[in-house]
Amino acid sequence: MNSRANQLKAFDRLLTIMDELREQCPWDKKQTMETLRHLTIEETYELGDAILDNDLEEVKKEVGDLLLHLVFYAKIGSETNSFDIADVCNSICEKLIHRHPHIYGDVKVEDEQEVKRNWEKLKLKEGRTSVLEGVPKSLPALVKASRIQEKVSGVGFDWEKPEQVWEKVEEELEEFKVEVAKNDTDAMESEFGDVLFSLVNYARYKNINPENALERTNKKFTKRFQYLESKAKTLNKDLKDMTLAEMDVFWEEAKNCN
Repeated sequence: MNSRANQLKAFDRLLTIMDELREQCPWDKKQTMETLRHLTIEETYELGDAILDNDLEEVKKEVGDLLLHLVFYAKIGSETNSFDIADVCNSICEKLIHRHPHIYGDVKVEDEQEVKRNWEKLKLKEGRTSVLEGVPKSLPALVKASRIQEKVSGVGFDWEKPEQVWEKVEEELEEFKVEVAKNDTDAMESEFGDVLFSLVNYARYKNINPENALERTNKKFTKRFQYLESKAKTLNKDLKDMTLAEMDVFWEEAKNCN
């Protein structure tokens, strides 16, 4: 691994290149925080894919792409004298020191859960009126549900045992079944949301990341379905002309290949 001196040298090189691009490249000169926003979100998801695939070489590349965006935002901020990269770094350093009194102060903690509770209490002292203020509104619903539950758990609003959470899952499933029987679309959607929310909560108790779990299943399904498509192609068949029984043969083969 690189020495701290080489790491700082590499970061300085990136800052210099960013200055040059912003000054000389027609595309880079035109960019604003608003035009970069959707690209940053895309890069974040690409990093997430690489992490789930456990492709460390790709993780390195995607971290670089994301770092470039962060440097880009800081460069744009500096052009209006709003903030620069030093302000960004110092700001996060001060926040980390303030929110880790068990490292940089005299606070004692027993475990990770106590660290999380202290973290939420400190944020409320900083002026937030709700522990949920820190949950971004634009988060995907599944991720948002997970973060909401983590936040309220941090201040003690939580179940005592995982068995209680599973009972809640079963309760919500029964309520969903009732609305399905009535065929009330709005009520079904509402109850289905409750089922998902309770399942996300149960996943937290079992140390399962629901977003990662669902994405792994998405990838698994995609791989198996593409196997099915390739097998149908070798038989010169179109999937829509095949019976479910015929497709199921290849689906079972795909499961055995994983």
